[in-house]
Amino acid sequence: MIKPCALKEGDRVAIIAPAGPPDREKLIEGKRVLEKMGLEVSIGRYVFDGEGDLAALDQKRVADLHEAFCDPSIRGIFCANGGFGSARIAPMIDYAKIQRNPKIFWGYSDITYLLNAIQNFSNLVTFHGPMIASDLHDEQRTVETESSFFELFTKEDLNFDSSKSPLIALAHGTGEGQLVGGNLTLLTNGLGTPFQINTDGNILLIEEVAEPAFRIDAMLTQLKQAGLFDNLEGLVIGTLQVEPDQYPKIKKVLQDLFAEAPFPVVENFPIGHCKPNYGVPLGVQAKLTTSPPRLMIESGVT
Repeated sequence: MIKPCALKEGDRVAIIAPAGPPDREKLIEGKRVLEKMGLEVSIGRYVFDGEGDLAALDQKRVADLHEAFCDPSIRGIFCANGGFGSARIAPMIDYAKIQRNPKIFWGYSDITYLLNAIQNFSNLVTFHGPMIASDLHDEQRTVETESSFFELFTKEDLNFDSSKSPLIALAHGTGEGQLVGGNLTLLTNGLGTPFQINTDGNILLIEEVAEPAFRIDAMLTQLKQAGLFDNLEGLVIGTLQVEPDQYPKIKKVLQDLFAEAPFPVVENFPIGHCKPNYGVPLGVQAKLTTSPPRLMIESGVT
């Protein structure tokens, strides 16, 4: 996998909206946070175009993505927010162009589809992390979420243990492999397409928001029946942000599916639709252990 170059103070980065339309005020607040990190920030020309539930027409959203990757002055690309629509543009992307111009690409939620598509066809490490309009505006932002961006300025490896959140092992063991994954709905949507995630010999990360237990059950069952757990090295369960009454039901779903798993399964990582929301690189080597529960991840930048 190709690692993008680390950021440094003074670097220029771009904000694009490959999915839904961002809230202008929240995006501007998030932009200021990036600027406080010492970055020069530009906004894609079509980010505020507005096209119903999409940020802009498919062709315009792809144009912003291509322009950001091909502009040699831009060192990193941050997605404004999720929503839906990323899958629509995945077949329209010039992945060879991205491979020739590797740089940081950062987002989550609906952007999961593009994180995996870019890995599959550009061989580029991507980043599952908090987004500018969704997570960096004044009401949502936390010190921990903001500090997560500093992994892009350093080559230090990442280490998640119970000091960040109480991790719970559902199945024990040790697994090593590339960290892959993202939002559970988007991973399920990708099955049977050219953009399907590759889990063979890898550690899978999943996270979700506002899905009831029966939907979590159905999606995990679909992944299992599609063979995605057959050669898995480990399962990292991020935040499953649901209504309180759904937690015990989801706990039973996870126990039923993974209590006897032949690979380590650890839940409650502060990754995904949560506050704070920690960013992680995808496509790099990782190690998951359960005694104690711990996830070690290689740096995503060089």
